[in-house]
Amino acid sequence: MMENRPQPFYITLLRHGESVGNAESRWQGQADYPLTDTGRAQARALAQRWKSENAKFDLILASPLVRALETAEIVAQALNVEVESDPLWLERDNGEFAGLTPSEARLKIPPLPFYTPYDFVGGDGEGDWELFLRAGQALHSLLRRSPARYLVVTHGGLLNQFMHAIIGVVPQANNAGARFRFENTSFAQVVYFPNQHRWVIDRLNDRAHWKEEN
Repeated sequence: MMENRPQPFYITLLRHGESVGNAESRWQGQADYPLTDTGRAQARALAQRWKSENAKFDLILASPLVRALETAEIVAQALNVEVESDPLWLERDNGEFAGLTPSEARLKIPPLPFYTPYDFVGGDGEGDWELFLRAGQALHSLLRRSPARYLVVTHGGLLNQFMHAIIGVVPQANNAGARFRFENTSFAQVVYFPNQHRWVIDRLNDRAHWKEEN
C-alpha cells in the first residue's frame, strides 16, 4: 500500500514590469507608480512565453500596488487565472524616501555611517528586519493554503527577503550578505516539500522572454 504523502507547493515569484518610477530611477517603496509602455510589453511577452510553454497556475497572488497588480492582470488574462490581491506582498515601506531619486534621498536624510537591520529606513519606514519578518509572514500565509501552483507578483525588496526566509538567512548590517537579482518581469521558481521541510530552487532571475535589445 502506497504512503499518502503531502503534495508539494510550486511557487513562481515574479517581479513587476518596468514602472514609471523605475524609468525615472526613483526609490518607489509604496509610492504607487503605474507601468510604462515597456513594462506592459514585458508583461505581455512573459504571458505569451508562458502560454506557449503551457504554463499552469492555480492562483495569482499580487501586491495591491498598481505596477504589480497590472502585471498580474496581464498574465492572468492570457492564462485565464484568478488574481487575489494581498497587502502582505507590498513593497517595503521606505518612509520619507518614497518617490525620491537616490540623490534626493541622501539630501533629505543623510546616510548613517553604520546601520543595523533593526534601524528604520527613510526616517520611519520598514528596516531590513521588519521587512524580513513580513516576508516570513507572507511565506507562512502562503503555506497555510492547500498545495498548488502559485504565481506571486510583487517587488524586488520583498522578494529578496522572501528568498532569505526560505533559505534561513537573516538580514545583515550595512546591507551586507547575499542578494537575489530580480529584474523587471524576471522570475524565480521554487518548490516546497512539506513532508520533508525541503526547498528546491529551480530558477532565478529568468527573463528569457525579454532581451535588452528588445
